[in-house]
Amino acid sequence: MNGTGRGNGKTLLLGEHAVVYGMPAIAAGIRLGAVANATRSEAFALRVGEHTGAELLSALEAAAGALGVGPHRVEVDVSVPLGSGLGGSAAIGVAVARALLAASGEAESPERVLRSAGAWEKVFHGNPSGVDAAAAYAGGCIYFTKVGGIEPLFVAVPLRLVVCLAGPPASTKQMVESVQRLGERRPDLLAKSLSGIESLVKNARLCIEAGDMSGLGQLMNYNQMLLSGLFLSTPEIERACAVAREAGALGAKLTGAGGGGAVIALCEDPAPVEAALKSDGFAAFSTEIDASLQPGVGS
Repeated sequence: MNGTGRGNGKTLLLGEHAVVYGMPAIAAGIRLGAVANATRSEAFALRVGEHTGAELLSALEAAAGALGVGPHRVEVDVSVPLGSGLGGSAAIGVAVARALLAASGEAESPERVLRSAGAWEKVFHGNPSGVDAAAAYAGGCIYFTKVGGIEPLFVAVPLRLVVCLAGPPASTKQMVESVQRLGERRPDLLAKSLSGIESLVKNARLCIEAGDMSGLGQLMNYNQMLLSGLFLSTPEIERACAVAREAGALGAKLTGAGGGGAVIALCEDPAPVEAALKSDGFAAFSTEIDASLQPGVGS
C-alpha cells in the first residue's frame, strides 16, 4: 500500500529563538514545501531528492517509531530551499509522517503528525521548539507556544513577503546552543531580549488581525535588532535587510535560526524589493500569506 503526504515550508514572522524558551512566535506556512511518498517495505529506506545517509535513516526510524508503524521505503521531493531557515526539515518531517500514516491505512490527526515530526526534528535540531512543524502542518498564519500549541490567526489583509537567501546557512542546533551559552554568561541580557521579543510578538498579532502592515513592519525591524543583539545576525543578513528597506520594504529581518540563511521582507509591492535584492546578488522570491476568509478563522 502506498501513501502520500505534504508539508509546508514556513517563515517565522516574529519570535524565533524566544519560542524555544516558551515565549510565543508567529509563523506562516508558505507554498514551497515537501511531498513524500511511502511504500511498505521489509526495511527502512529514505531518499530526499538526491540525498541519503545514516542521519536521514535515523530520522525516518524515529518518525515511524513515534507513529508505531513498521518499515517503509520513502521518497521525498523538496521545493523549499533546505538549511535556509524556511522550515525545510519540518516540512519533510510532516510530509513523511502523513505519508507513513496513509501507507499504513491509519487515520491522520494533528497530535500524531506533530509527535512524529517532532521525533524527526530532534534528530537534526536537538531541542526543537515545535513551531516549524506546527506551521508545516497547519499552513496559514499561526500563533504558537510550546505549551499552548497552534492557534490560527485571523489575517485581515494578505501578507506579501519577499524571501532572500543571505549567505550560507548555519546549523539550527548550533545557533540554539549559542543562545543558551550566551544566557549562561549573560542571563540579564537574554532575559531582557526574550521579554522584548515577547512584547513584539503580542503587538504583531494585533497588527496582523487589524491589517496594520506598517506597524507590523516596524515590529519586524525591532525584532531584527534584538536578534542581532543575541549575535544571530551576520553582515550578509544586515545588508539584505538594508537593501530591502531602501527598496520600499515595510520591515525586514532574519527568519529561522540565523547565522546565515533566509531574510524576509514585508512589502506593499514585492516587485521592486525582489528586484533590488537580486540586483545586489541575492537569490530572492516572492510569496504571499492569504487573508483569512472571516474574522476569527486562520487562513
